[in-house]
Amino acid sequence: MSDARMPAGLIEWLQHSKARDVELAFADVHGFPRGKTLPAAAFIKGQPLRIARAVPLQSCIGEFPDYSFYGEHDPDVTLAPDYNTLRPVPWAKTPRAMVICDCVDHDGCLSPLAPRSVLKQVLARYDAYGWTPVVAPELEFYLFAAHGDPAQPFQAPQLASGRREAGFDAFGFSALGELEAFFDELYQACETLGIATDTCVHEMGPSQFEINLKHGDALKLADDTFLFKTALKEIAHRHGLSAVCMAKPLPGQPGSSMHIHQSVVDRQGRNAFSRADGSGSPEFFGFIAGLQRFLPELMPLFCPNPNSYRRFVKGMAAPVNLSWGLDNRSVGLRVPVSGPEARRVENRLPGCDANPYLALAASLGAGLAGIEQKLVPDEAVHGNVFKQQAASLPTTLDAACAAMAAGCAESLFGADFSRAYLAVKEVELNDYHRQVTAWERQYLGFLV
Repeated sequence: MSDARMPAGLIEWLQHSKARDVELAFADVHGFPRGKTLPAAAFIKGQPLRIARAVPLQSCIGEFPDYSFYGEHDPDVTLAPDYNTLRPVPWAKTPRAMVICDCVDHDGCLSPLAPRSVLKQVLARYDAYGWTPVVAPELEFYLFAAHGDPAQPFQAPQLASGRREAGFDAFGFSALGELEAFFDELYQACETLGIATDTCVHEMGPSQFEINLKHGDALKLADDTFLFKTALKEIAHRHGLSAVCMAKPLPGQPGSSMHIHQSVVDRQGRNAFSRADGSGSPEFFGFIAGLQRFLPELMPLFCPNPNSYRRFVKGMAAPVNLSWGLDNRSVGLRVPVSGPEARRVENRLPGCDANPYLALAASLGAGLAGIEQKLVPDEAVHGNVFKQQAASLPTTLDAACAAMAAGCAESLFGADFSRAYLAVKEVELNDYHRQVTAWERQYLGFLV
């Protein structure tokens, strides 16, 4: 599995936990957990475990792109566990553990096709400058009644009071209280998984909520977000609910985002976005400029599905451009009010359907490119940008993929990953465009 030996303390912990199995998991390009399960005794002995190199590229419809993107002979990768992520599985009836793995090619290098590898590549570039990115994701999601028929719309769950939410109960407490059993188990799972949560609020949609994760190291926060979304789904099922991370699950209601707060610290722990006098540093402005310049070419990494683009509706707090401003929620790049030590940039572009590894890699990669190229951002804007500016971002996944193919992705993440990712999107879009929707049947079915 890995040249690194399992620490003795973890062996003792795993044996004491009486876990029968260990899930060796990684995120595919959608952020969905994939992998294999190994008996705990075999895991402790270091039994090698391999999986097809193509698995990180599995599309949301279950198909794969052409062999040329992952190897004509369909090779394997080795699953190399990151022992720092070994945890019990909170929702398991029979005790078992899980560990997040890297996908390693036969030459011993990280597979360029795995999302965790992509983020690690970007973080290595920061480390070469003596910097460490600090991030904090904000995750919005809907809780719906158990939903097994994709032909039917989602519905808010029936609460203990007998009612179903109609929406726009933002920042209220009643639904949180009525769903207390679910949230209690979710928070217990986060503690078990080592995920540090921060605020929880009821958002504007019916049974829509947001839970923020505490800021920290970018790789750990990507792992935590991956685990959080997995826990969210699993625990919702245990309570007869469907946790939905679609960007726009309900027409006419707010979409769900994954805003990312980002800053950079040096080896002494000082915020690289602030000068000694407390003002913004050249790195701060270069980072913003890099986001403005390159994010339009990386949209499929923030908004990976056709549904993602339905979220961008003026007046519903979803950005339609990449202006930046201080404490302004109508812009795509918001700088919250803070002291110099906490100066940061909030990227409001990603949807909750984004893969956290890829969203962080794209945002941090674009910002670093802006610093390296000494780019200068536009002037900060004031007031409501929705009223001042037209949309300046791709409005469909097709357009976004075309922009990514012609843009900076290969220079930031390499040709292997960038071309393979777009090939996955092509598989999905080909299937999507073959569908006939309820809207078409309703309005076009009786045309003469």
